[in-house]
Amino acid sequence: MPSAPSPRQYCRILPAWVAAAVIAAAATGALAQPAEPVSGRELLHDGGVAIDVLVDGTGPAIVLLPSSQRDSLDFDVVSRQIARAGYRVLRPQPRGMGRSRGPMEGLNLSVLARDVVLAIDRLGGGRAVIVGHAYGHFVARVADLEHPPRVRGLVVVGAAAKVFPQGMVESLAIAADPGKPREERLKQLQFSMFAPGNDASSWLDGWHPELRDAYRRAGATPSKDVWWPVSNAPILDLQGAEDPWRPPATRNELKDILGDKVTVQVIPRAGHALIPEQPSAVSEAIVGWVRTLQP
Repeated sequence: MPSAPSPRQYCRILPAWVAAAVIAAAATGALAQPAEPVSGRELLHDGGVAIDVLVDGTGPAIVLLPSSQRDSLDFDVVSRQIARAGYRVLRPQPRGMGRSRGPMEGLNLSVLARDVVLAIDRLGGGRAVIVGHAYGHFVARVADLEHPPRVRGLVVVGAAAKVFPQGMVESLAIAADPGKPREERLKQLQFSMFAPGNDASSWLDGWHPELRDAYRRAGATPSKDVWWPVSNAPILDLQGAEDPWRPPATRNELKDILGDKVTVQVIPRAGHALIPEQPSAVSEAIVGWVRTLQP
């Protein structure tokens, strides 16, 4: 494949005044592409716990937490886009995923929140915005409840209604099970996770069904009634316009409880998966909102 023409080669096909502007812009660096953010990976140890953290970029810290039975690789595109905007993005892998290890007996949301705080303390300067996708928002909310000095703000992405709509849990169980027929899984992914017209096949892979029971038990403690009506930090409630886990009638249920602490934003053409469906819209919404926060 031939290489792209240089600014001087463009001069042969552009009017003289345009060519001169291109050459001048190139000379001043105005046409230079932004450098890719520095990326790395850290393995943090704390007693018998090891937390695998993917790191992108430099700047104020933003932590990304994945949804149920999935790992932080789902955020690859979103993480790079946020890092390019001038942030240090931390993606701690949940226990049992990547290189993260720790006791699974007695696992609960408080334990998972401490894993996140470990990453914030060691790699994020002790304070961060936490972004939680679906199940990840349980962990984010409990981190805010129990470690408020560490949390600058919360973004809940694809957070389900407080009471899950009928059929969603059963649909997810089929979609996440590699032992089920592919077409059956794809049908359930499309039904419960992706908006009509969006390709659900990208999520046929990437599940950790062996951890389903451990994380389901963990999600029950502390109970939702403890953390749902409380927030120390401001919240961006980022919803997919066609998320069956968050029917339109429930759009403002979090704002109705927490008032001005909550900003509701709806992403068009997105369902519950949201991250793979509209990564650029999600990234832009997060960055735009974070820039409104106090340092």
